[in-house]
Amino acid sequence: MQRFHTSSVPLKHFFQNKICIVLGAAGSIGSALCRRLAKLKPKKLVLLDYDETGIFDIYEELKEKANVDYVIANIRDADAMFDTFGWYNPDIVFHAAAYKHIALMERYPEEARKTNVEGLKNVIDAAIGTKTEKFIFISSDKAVNPTCVMGKTKKIGEELCLEDKLFGDTKFIVVRFGNVMPSRGSVVPIFQKQIAEGKNLTVTDRKMKRYFMGIYDAVELVLRATVLGKGGEIMVLDMGEEVYIEKLAKLMIKLSGKDLKIRYTKVQKGEKYAEELMTKDEAARAIKQKGLWIIPPRDTNSGETEE
Repeated sequence: MQRFHTSSVPLKHFFQNKICIVLGAAGSIGSALCRRLAKLKPKKLVLLDYDETGIFDIYEELKEKANVDYVIANIRDADAMFDTFGWYNPDIVFHAAAYKHIALMERYPEEARKTNVEGLKNVIDAAIGTKTEKFIFISSDKAVNPTCVMGKTKKIGEELCLEDKLFGDTKFIVVRFGNVMPSRGSVVPIFQKQIAEGKNLTVTDRKMKRYFMGIYDAVELVLRATVLGKGGEIMVLDMGEEVYIEKLAKLMIKLSGKDLKIRYTKVQKGEKYAEELMTKDEAARAIKQKGLWIIPPRDTNSGETEE
């Protein structure tokens, strides 16, 4: 029976001789991941994004803290991915580059496909071609029984990373979680902006609820998943209990001390009232670790649940 145990190797020792590349390094998750990795002093930390200004900002912030380099490139460009991976020969890839906004991707589904699916394929091919040690795919709870374009592309992304034919030199690990605070476009920064402007807070529906986690808590669990993963697993962050968006809005109004109200809008196309972190089949196979649910490959006996 395969069992998973928290590694006794400290994170710093695990990463110190690794060349790490973060794709989507200018994004919310990507930049937080870069900041944490810089503290671990990897052999080299490569920041890759298509956002020139975002890369400039994160590179300037980290260049004195670690051995950092940067690449301005689009994951849709297969040649650029092969060139980049061939040049740096990364040991660990963190794939956090994606379109994630539900409403925008409902309007532009082809853009979601080009980046979230075709772009991912380019990176997978480049990683396999250079025999990257571990490939960490940052996924979303939207990939579970998806109802929106973004979620469907994330589900396809998970499937691409977990295909049996990929279980070779490169070990693919999917890390899946819900909303992180304060990532771009998430509800908390939106509420904060509305409060600062003295506007009523917008909530789609009273029944709407979501999982939330602090962004650096999420990053820490991503790094733990990197150490634990043997290839082929889905690592689901333990997000705690779902929070009603209406309740969150009321709390933020109360804390602000302002006389604001809640304005109800409507559920957007592709949105669910509640998200799911695992399918029923995955939940049946999942192994509990501190902060993580580990879903092993289908041919692995999951065994007992661990606390």
